[in-house]
Amino acid sequence: MTALVTGGNGFLGGAIVRVLRARGDSVRSFSRHSDPRLTEIGVEQFTGNLADATAVSRAVAGCDIVYHVAAKAGVWGRYRDYFATNVTGSVNVLNACRQHGVRKLVYTSSPSVIYHGGDLEGVDESIPDPKHFEAYYPETKAIAEKQVLEANGPDLATVALRPHLIWGPGDPHLIPRLIDRAKRGKLRRIGSGNPKVDVIYIDNAAHAHVLAGDRLAAGQACAGKAYFLSQGEPVVLWDFLNSILQIVGLEPVRRRVPFWLAWFAGATLETAYRTLFLKSEPPMTRFVARQLASSHWFNIAAARRDLGYEPIVSTDEGLRRLAAAFSDPKA
Repeated sequence: MTALVTGGNGFLGGAIVRVLRARGDSVRSFSRHSDPRLTEIGVEQFTGNLADATAVSRAVAGCDIVYHVAAKAGVWGRYRDYFATNVTGSVNVLNACRQHGVRKLVYTSSPSVIYHGGDLEGVDESIPDPKHFEAYYPETKAIAEKQVLEANGPDLATVALRPHLIWGPGDPHLIPRLIDRAKRGKLRRIGSGNPKVDVIYIDNAAHAHVLAGDRLAAGQACAGKAYFLSQGEPVVLWDFLNSILQIVGLEPVRRRVPFWLAWFAGATLETAYRTLFLKSEPPMTRFVARQLASSHWFNIAAARRDLGYEPIVSTDEGLRRLAAAFSDPKA
């Protein structure tokens, strides 16, 4: 088996690479920059931009399966940048798979592609797409997911996975942002409640991707479908975030801001930042306000049934591993 992982030097991509290498697969990585840690474990590295069809084709040639993990994430930036990476890049991956006869494509999507702005409690994959997006990331990921699933056929089997809030040691996104804002006194609870949300530990997310790749083939149950992924039970948002802050010795977040005020502030700041062509991310956006004020957790029965997925690391164990990583960063 020769597998290509786009974004192989990223958080999730790197975890998938390590699982594949541990079981003896030949692995390639396609990222914007090479990583010596991948070279050390025998990963062949290709560098380039997903929007460059030639560079993508070169990396895909000779592979049996592609795990398309790389994306432009975040809640702020130019639409054309999100479109180039998330949509054009995915089209380039699909075209390269067809060109080189790759039979399997596992695509990393996001639950945000179906987020309509309110509470989502125990919903499954039958939930309809929203009519409006308040951020470019979910909008472009939704376009790409649709293209990937529509490409499923007898010559190329595709599947889309929707892991929610990936976290764990080495997380370069959620945890560093949380800690930075807490240290600067910029964290506030949004709204009057304490919503439940799904999260997924990094090892579980990687495990699910490899399971999907193994199960994926033309005509199989998972081909052409999307699947929510999580720990299997939601966490209470601010209890979970405060647990992480406690690990690093920071005070829990108790101060609140009304939802309507946070949403209005986000809308105002978005307008101001675009008008003034500011590149930095606003301290609040409409999308973030809604995410922090609403419940969003999902029914993963389909992933359990079709992929054989079960979390291999519990949330409590994940927090213990996170604490160990912070106490000994070199471990």
